[in-house]
Amino acid sequence: MFYHLATWLEPYYSAFNVFSYHTVRAGAAAVTAFAVSLIIGPKVIAWLRMLKVGQYIKQEHVADLHALHKGKAGTPTMGGMLIILSTLFTCLLWSRLSNRLVVLAMLMLVVLGTLGFIDDYIKLRRKHNQGLSAKAKSVGQILAGILLGIYLTYNPITVSSTNLAERDVVNWPGFVSSLAPPHRGELAEGKAAVWAKLPAPLQAQLSEAAATGKVGGELASETVHELNILLDESEIYNAKVWSAALLNGEGKRLLKDGPPRAGQWEHSRLNRMLLEAAYPQYIVRSERNLHTKVAVPSFKEFYIPMGALYVLFVVILIFSSSNAVNLTDGLDGLAIGASIISLLVYTGIAYVVSRVDWSNYLFLTYVPEASELTVFGAAMLGSGLGFLWYNSHPAEVFMGDTGSLALGGAIGTMALLTKQELLLILVGGLFVMEAGSVVLQVASFKLRGKRIFRMAPLHHHFELKGWSESKVIIRFWILAILFALMSLATLKLR
Repeated sequence: MFYHLATWLEPYYSAFNVFSYHTVRAGAAAVTAFAVSLIIGPKVIAWLRMLKVGQYIKQEHVADLHALHKGKAGTPTMGGMLIILSTLFTCLLWSRLSNRLVVLAMLMLVVLGTLGFIDDYIKLRRKHNQGLSAKAKSVGQILAGILLGIYLTYNPITVSSTNLAERDVVNWPGFVSSLAPPHRGELAEGKAAVWAKLPAPLQAQLSEAAATGKVGGELASETVHELNILLDESEIYNAKVWSAALLNGEGKRLLKDGPPRAGQWEHSRLNRMLLEAAYPQYIVRSERNLHTKVAVPSFKEFYIPMGALYVLFVVILIFSSSNAVNLTDGLDGLAIGASIISLLVYTGIAYVVSRVDWSNYLFLTYVPEASELTVFGAAMLGSGLGFLWYNSHPAEVFMGDTGSLALGGAIGTMALLTKQELLLILVGGLFVMEAGSVVLQVASFKLRGKRIFRMAPLHHHFELKGWSESKVIIRFWILAILFALMSLATLKLR
């Protein structure tokens, strides 16, 4: 709302232009979501108490664990509604809803939150700790993943680059010789048009370098800089000059109604494609099909091509992330604290990959549409901190499956939409540990008849070893922070 209001009022009051910056709106979203959570928190908790939506503690659990947790019986659950409502309200205020990625993230938050709500509601009606069957819950998660996977496969995220990087030129001496006159070939007029728009001092340096065949690093850097100014600010296209340009479907779509007027990105993208068409043997074509490829952390531009299997990959990621957060939600503040750390990392990543300069520098996939995910991530952060205010030990409210499934789905969705899917294994390293402990425990018992841990998930194992609940929570948060720091290190170590 504030973004659209700012665009409407900016011609009359220039101060409103500040709300067009997604960084400003992200900061405002975090504060707003936190404030909303604090304000409505007591009312939501009182309402849940009135409905007698209390947590049931299984007496058939390990006796020692039941003794530790029996005092939590009756604590209101389904508190995840507080996170969802605060986030949605904040996004309506501060995000640009014309951005489809933020809408997708909000939809996944609601869909998985609704699935968790149904599970919690059944527990309430049955007055038992068993809600939806594992099969029914899995079907809901898988269906949500399938729908998201199909959408991302057939409505790809824009990951094409507009600006030129030095590494995009595979042969600098050859490129400089072709860039400087005389220009020959089918697109000679197009090359001449590009040359004419370069500054005269640079033209002199390029002509000299073309004659000697020696291209220094400074010249390459300056050439890239000037070409990027040209791509961003100049209209290179002219139907007569570029009639022989071999453009793919994307280029033809951009040219369908003449020079694009939809926005700066489309304008720059067409200019980049024309430059690639003019110098195909020297400039690497920017990728267009990265939406079904998965980047491998710590490797420069190394991708695993998924093709149609990308839908299955999305299903596995959403299913795993939502279940992992759900399994971690067993102690006061544990799951929400770890989720806040993961969300903080992906909010930062969303900002980085939406900037062409930073993404090029770090060799990350450039996702211009991800800018608004910083607002969504910041709203989730604020909501999470607000919920932690009431969920910290001793908890006044539990998130229930309403919150854990929604949080896991939101984190997984941000990993997908920022094109840093595999990094989630490290970003959410604590969740991987918790879910892995359950898998290992079940596998070991079925195969060997013996348990590895005193109890799974892992946090219960340490509780039964004598660690206090607060000590387990704080130490697991420390692990989550370490995993987050390691994940950020991979962005630079490539």
